[in-house]
Amino acid sequence: MTVSDAEAAAMHRALALAEVVRGRTSPNPAVGAVILDTAGTLVGEGSTAPAGGPHAEIRALAAAGAAARGGTAVVTLEPCNHSGRTGPCTEALLAAGVERVVYAVDDPNPLAAGGADRLREAGVDVVSGVERHAAASGALRPWLFAVRHGRPFVTWKFAATLDGRVAAADLTSRWITSAASRADVHALRRSVDAVLVGSGTVLVDDPHLTVRTAHDAAPEEHLPLDHQPLRVVLDRRHRVPPDARVLDDAAPTVVLDTAAPRFALKALHDRGVRHVLLEGGPTLAGAFIEAQCVDEVVAYYAPALLGAGPAALGDAGIGTLADAVTLDIESVTRLGGDVKIVARPRPIEQREKE
Repeated sequence: MTVSDAEAAAMHRALALAEVVRGRTSPNPAVGAVILDTAGTLVGEGSTAPAGGPHAEIRALAAAGAAARGGTAVVTLEPCNHSGRTGPCTEALLAAGVERVVYAVDDPNPLAAGGADRLREAGVDVVSGVERHAAASGALRPWLFAVRHGRPFVTWKFAATLDGRVAAADLTSRWITSAASRADVHALRRSVDAVLVGSGTVLVDDPHLTVRTAHDAAPEEHLPLDHQPLRVVLDRRHRVPPDARVLDDAAPTVVLDTAAPRFALKALHDRGVRHVLLEGGPTLAGAFIEAQCVDEVVAYYAPALLGAGPAALGDAGIGTLADAVTLDIESVTRLGGDVKIVARPRPIEQREKE
């Protein structure tokens, strides 16, 4: 697997382009593509458009025009080989006269796979696996997970004091974390397809669950952004009042008549959701952990102690230390005075061997 310096740089650019459209492409993957001409100069680039729009390769080819002939396409995902709402990217690359394709991750979707073979059969030089880990753990991660498991990737986010309390004994919870952490949460929301809470959170906090501009003013003064994730409320007992802020027209909302995580996730997957941000309270978080439906944990810890009040995680069906969910920490970051930790639960089969 040999690539030129220009191709390596183009792949890093393609990875960045994919990040820009996170949360905006489902049910399609967030892909970035770059076209290099015969001299290795960048002549076109693109990211996946929202569902129904052109794929990354098509946008990059359109930007490159005639300069793509004889050149190289660098893509974060294997070019698709099927006709859905748009035509096969493989045929577009062949029609443009591209002679080399470099990509990061094989397409696991059986309906779209086979692009590399089609290109090779047509005489195109194909190199796969370039920056595979970076691509698979980046913008493509939720989509790849959803294809393989048939449900959305779930990120559980919570903000707590250093002793793990998400609210004080009197249930006050606003401003536990800093403005920097709150701004980071809005960036996180912007990167997902849906934000999910339970009816209890709606009754207690009346959250808006929208993405807002990031500055130091109170959230009520922030301006909404153009992209808003789907707001999801699990409300088995029909407790959400009609005047709840989550039901306004600032963003689309769906209320699901269930408390079962797997049923809710299946319903969301059927709607094209591939990445869910779980922002509910301790009880809902415990239910998702017990159902083994949390795939990533993003925790914001404030340098404060309460000693009482609800903990971040409620009953998760864990009765002994041997059954604890073990996490692998991916990153630890300072945000103002807070600490942000991103971690992923180890697979069950791996935990059983330890």
